[in-house]
Amino acid sequence: MTKLAELKKKYMNDPEFRKEYDKADLEYSIIELLIRARTQAKMSQEELAKRMNTTQSAIARLEGGKVSPSIATLRRYAEATGSRLHVEITRM
Repeated sequence: MTKLAELKKKYMNDPEFRKEYDKADLEYSIIELLIRARTQAKMSQEELAKRMNTTQSAIARLEGGKVSPSIATLRRYAEATGSRLHVEITRM
């Protein structure tokens, strides 16, 4: 039986796979940061939604990766959780 780590190592040599993997990894990292900010603020999705003047289902879609948020939405999310948005672009 092939282990997942072995498969990943094998496929990461493929430039197309790596490109898509890195893109997905970034999206999951953003979702993780959002959820962490909310939980550290000890807020439910409903409480956050009220602070952002939106619905709980909109927060669930955002945290579930169902939508691509704008910078303005990310800023509002951060502020509502008592956090600060920081965006950085680095060379590869």
